[in-house]
Amino acid sequence: MSITKHISTAILLLFTCLVISQEKRIAKADKNFAQYAYIDARAIYLDVASKGYTSASLYEKLGDSYYFNAELEKSVKWYEALLKEYPSEVKNEYLFRYAQSLKSIKKYEAADKVMEKFNIQKSSDNRGKTFMKTRDYLNFIEIQSGKFELAKMAINSKYSDYGPSFHNDALVFASSRKGNTSKRIIHEWNEMPFLDLFTIPQEQEEIKPKKLKGRINTKFHESSATFNKTGDTVYFTRNNYTKRSLKSNEQGTTLLKLYRAVFNGKKWQDVIELPFNSDEYSVAHPSLSSDGKTLYFASNMPGSIGESDIFKVAIARDGSFGKPENLGDNINTEGRETFPFISASNQLFFASDGHTGLGGLDVFVSVQEEGELTNPYNVGRPINSSDDDFTFIIDEESKTGYFSSNRKGGMGSDDIYKFKQLSPLITGCKQYLSGTVTDKNTGEKLTNATVILMDGSNKELERTTTTTAGTYRFNIECNQDYVIRASEITYGFTEERLSSNEILEHEFNIPLKLGKDNLTNRTATPGDDLSKILKLEIIYFDLNKSKIRPDAAIELQKIIAALQKYPSLKIDVRSHTDSRANSSYNKNLSERRARSTISYIIKKGGIDKKRITGRGYGESTLLNKCKDGVDCSETEHQLNRRSEFIIIQ
Repeated sequence: MSITKHISTAILLLFTCLVISQEKRIAKADKNFAQYAYIDARAIYLDVASKGYTSASLYEKLGDSYYFNAELEKSVKWYEALLKEYPSEVKNEYLFRYAQSLKSIKKYEAADKVMEKFNIQKSSDNRGKTFMKTRDYLNFIEIQSGKFELAKMAINSKYSDYGPSFHNDALVFASSRKGNTSKRIIHEWNEMPFLDLFTIPQEQEEIKPKKLKGRINTKFHESSATFNKTGDTVYFTRNNYTKRSLKSNEQGTTLLKLYRAVFNGKKWQDVIELPFNSDEYSVAHPSLSSDGKTLYFASNMPGSIGESDIFKVAIARDGSFGKPENLGDNINTEGRETFPFISASNQLFFASDGHTGLGGLDVFVSVQEEGELTNPYNVGRPINSSDDDFTFIIDEESKTGYFSSNRKGGMGSDDIYKFKQLSPLITGCKQYLSGTVTDKNTGEKLTNATVILMDGSNKELERTTTTTAGTYRFNIECNQDYVIRASEITYGFTEERLSSNEILEHEFNIPLKLGKDNLTNRTATPGDDLSKILKLEIIYFDLNKSKIRPDAAIELQKIIAALQKYPSLKIDVRSHTDSRANSSYNKNLSERRARSTISYIIKKGGIDKKRITGRGYGESTLLNKCKDGVDCSETEHQLNRRSEFIIIQ
């Protein structure tokens, strides 16, 4: 055997040994990962990756080790590598996680493209469907934003502080800070000390928080508590630790359960486990309704739609419980819905990464309408950010509350923020219809075109004129039928029907072509009423008023457009009143109306005043029977309060 063959064989054996060694290390890391020891697993994965070893599974686990520790910005690198190097092996869920991670670094456009792909590949997933229905979610969040004023709190530590809850005049929250004992157990998930429940008076944030007294806190996790109105009963989250026995599921993982305790005047005691807990799934993060009859919580119990769903369960007078009910796919998605809070007015606030938001967990609100919860609405900035935002609670009477976030600028991994609500949230279905009116042949954007919004029965709801950019915009209702009509003085009109759905912003562009009934295609002679040629609505005035109404201003813009387009056109403005009041008063009123109309056209349109004359005719030319002494309706009288535009050249 030649020396070359010896060397080749040695290299091959060395490489094989290295591969086997790395695979053994990965197997050890995978075991840690399966037991949620993400940081221990990550250390091995990173070392293996630094030595050039790659696989789809390695990139998945590295990304997940950051993702599940709420370090989404650090997961981007590994999910990106997964998509780039192993595109054919990318599972659908990793598209969703990658999109969420991109949002954490505010790359929303890139995240949206990934979500489009996710929706195509997993069209049955509600997260993709919701995204496609709310493509303009950033616009809605912007509209919703600015309704809260935030303040940092002195109670935060360098550790994790979250899960605030109201307890009489105190604030109870979970923290992994050092309590009354120096013994600290480190959680393998994130290498943070286990959580305990602390309390502090709401108006004394500067003092040191104290642990809840009694049998609530143990050496394992306790968090997210909720109290009844009298403050003597608490429901709280704890690791599966009952009667000093720590239990786990079939995979050896300790999950979360709900417990109840009562206060004896000095300390918490009589801790019992709720009957719908299980060793095989988690039940956590309770919120008690104001009447004490319903408990809301998060769980992945059988019947869940996603990784974590929100459930509710009835509480009987004797303290027994009904059967837990899933809140359904209106609230729950295939992602995480968690940390519910039910307010005094039965508004449901919760955190979710399945509904479309700014990144990580966002806070959403759903209100009760006829006993049903509405589609959730993002509460906007500054409550929500590109990081995890959760455990929102509010006192609706004082408009103050608290929530938690791991956003930048805090003291620890999670911090509690205080807020004051400045204005109401948008919790009804709010949508917009907008578009551009153009020349069908040239594509030119048409200014001062009239756009009318009508309901499904062709009843006019609102009208406007297009801007200098040819655009228009209306507020509309959800799930309604509409008719949209656009016209311009030298064009015909276009009318189309449309139906609103769950999309926030509807775009409807309207091309117009030259019509038959316009000034270009017919001869206008002196004596003709320009308003009839242009098919204007009658210029009405309110009773005893000469001020130009908003609807009248829209019609006058058409007169202005005609005068601007045809420089030789001259008109005479003729103003009329109804018969109420005496004839002398009506004559003076009509004169003021004529002057007001002429002044508006000159000032708003920049029209030479020599091209416009006018006078008031009072009640001398009524259009109907409504003379003095004749009983007429307001509508009949209004027909006589009008302006005409007679062509004189």
